[in-house]
Amino acid sequence: MRYEDNRRSIKYFVKQYIIRNADVLKGKTIIDFPAGNGITSRILREHGAVPYPFDLFPEYFEIDGLNCRRANIADGIPLDSKFADGLICQEGIEHFSDQFGALKEFNRLLKPGGLLLITTPNYSNIRAKLSYLLSESERAPSMMPPNELDSIWMNRQDITDDFYFGHVYLIGIQKLRALARLSGFALKKVHYTRGKTTSVILFPLLYPFMFLANLISYSKNMRKNKDYDRKTKQAVYREMFRLSINPAVLVTGNLMVEFIKETDYNEVGKHLKGRHKEFGVT
Repeated sequence: MRYEDNRRSIKYFVKQYIIRNADVLKGKTIIDFPAGNGITSRILREHGAVPYPFDLFPEYFEIDGLNCRRANIADGIPLDSKFADGLICQEGIEHFSDQFGALKEFNRLLKPGGLLLITTPNYSNIRAKLSYLLSESERAPSMMPPNELDSIWMNRQDITDDFYFGHVYLIGIQKLRALARLSGFALKKVHYTRGKTTSVILFPLLYPFMFLANLISYSKNMRKNKDYDRKTKQAVYREMFRLSINPAVLVTGNLMVEFIKETDYNEVGKHLKGRHKEFGVT
């Protein structure tokens, strides 16, 4: 069975997304980064899209007729601004040391209204929360926390002096949402992927406490934050509250989040206020 047809693989869910949206994606320019062995680029091409694959190690790319170019997110992807209609970042962002910088680069590459689809190991499901509580590990007790022995997945100094890190920079849904918003993206949908057994079992036991804790946090911050009007606070805090109690977040093994480019990233700061006193204010 091919990876993209195995429900245990996130590639299966990305493939199903592409199939469901084939009419929308047809003829559209889609960046595939990191492209890995090229499965997603091949599926995009098979369904009428025009894939542009990039990877830190394009040597792994296996698809005939497509050219995967080398790209390090720290240096940017060598394409013009507003080049693409969409970008798929599949199992990549958890490897990036500067995730905010990566999201700003994705924003630069996308046209207004462009699609950004991100998948990443789910650091917000119940099992991951429990694992972090026990040992700050991705998966306790079978894995150690991030370290210099286990967390360097690729080190080819003859090609690049950058490490290809493992899951050193795992990111949960709330931080991903915040960084995406600050980069000019609006969250469209969290897609349901395969459930994890431990999280599914613990869900009915822990869900009432999680719901209550997040409801209290929402209510307190609605009262406490005086910098914004009620409508603005409701829009942000309600979206965060819904994410905190969303079963697709709490029980699945991988996050699969769809964003839309709402504005250029350099426009976002014009509408935000700093929480600390301005310089020179007493």
